[in-house]
Amino acid sequence: MEVGVVGKPNVGKSTFFNALTLLDVPMAPYPFTTITPNRGVGAVRAPCPHAEKKVPCTPGNAKCVDGTRWIPVNLVDVPGLVPGAHAGKGLGHKFLDDLRAADGFVQVVDLSGATDAEGRIDQPGAHDPAEEVGWLEEELVAWVSEILSRDFVRQARGVELEGRKLEEFLAERLTGLSISPAAIASVLRTTAVDRGHPAHWSRETLVHLSRDLLRTSKPRLVAANKCDRASKDREGALAQAVDPIPVVPTASDAELTLRRAARAGLIDYRPGDPSFQVRDPARLSPAQSKALDGIRAILSMWGGTGVQPALERMIFGQLGMIVVYPVEDETHWTDGKGRVLPDALLVPANTPARAVAYRVHTDLGENFIRAIDGRTHRALAADHPLEANSVVRIVARK
Repeated sequence: MEVGVVGKPNVGKSTFFNALTLLDVPMAPYPFTTITPNRGVGAVRAPCPHAEKKVPCTPGNAKCVDGTRWIPVNLVDVPGLVPGAHAGKGLGHKFLDDLRAADGFVQVVDLSGATDAEGRIDQPGAHDPAEEVGWLEEELVAWVSEILSRDFVRQARGVELEGRKLEEFLAERLTGLSISPAAIASVLRTTAVDRGHPAHWSRETLVHLSRDLLRTSKPRLVAANKCDRASKDREGALAQAVDPIPVVPTASDAELTLRRAARAGLIDYRPGDPSFQVRDPARLSPAQSKALDGIRAILSMWGGTGVQPALERMIFGQLGMIVVYPVEDETHWTDGKGRVLPDALLVPANTPARAVAYRVHTDLGENFIRAIDGRTHRALAADHPLEANSVVRIVARK
């Protein structure tokens, strides 16, 4: 799973990315500080089931802190996109191609309205962040429809003559965009197109189809960044203007400062919490104390920095993921080495048991016999959808 962090230059994308990954990629108050994609790993929170067994867990891929599992999520921070990106403006072709594998996008905007379309600093309130959301959608739609339309008529005629499945033909054209034939088939059922004669589709039809495919297969969330420099009224107006895309107010600078201070042992802070505690005030310089006092005011007004909740709303809300725990012993919830709940996997809601088996190992999926619920010990068929926080054993032929 991969989430793309997108937006125009100088709105705090790299700060948002750094706060989630602590990779310290370049940041500066001018456009195109980022010129190549940055990749890193963030994490989302889920309750760990180990308390039900009254034994500590033995985390492998996802650490457990005070009963909370932190499940890794791949992130890519792409260089700033500007209007005209689909036509190559601002190296837009390259930047868009960096997003091919992303399952969804967190779009970072400047809630204070102090950056223009090119990312140059302006007066607060001079620009409407809702316009950024609109033009980015148009850039993404133009990008996908351009990929879809390359030599489309000639190849579509071949589909008509050969009687091939339309969704498979479209999936081949969108190879690398992480849009499955099943997703395409779902969109085709609700989009007014002539399925029998794709060679007759107009340019407008391809654009409309591209828009529906993006909304279904690559959902977005808006991180209304620099909220500490804006009012809640501006956040409310933005949320109303871009509905149904969810908006989460964020203060990435504050979150990054808190995570760095926690890493340095200066404060106790868990990402996503609405407060923090200074360990030893005597260790802080006057500048550090002043900065932390300012952050306290931000947390008091907004209930947190919003950065961690933004990623979690993207993963669990927009992408509809759940966490499951595969084990080899359904009674003790251990693997073959006796480790308790070693792995936590993110999978789409209602994923069937056999699909989870494939996630663990291809051999388990191919030789699947049944799954066993770790709580009820009930046998589950291959097509049984797993629930959030499931503990499950996969039984396979040896």
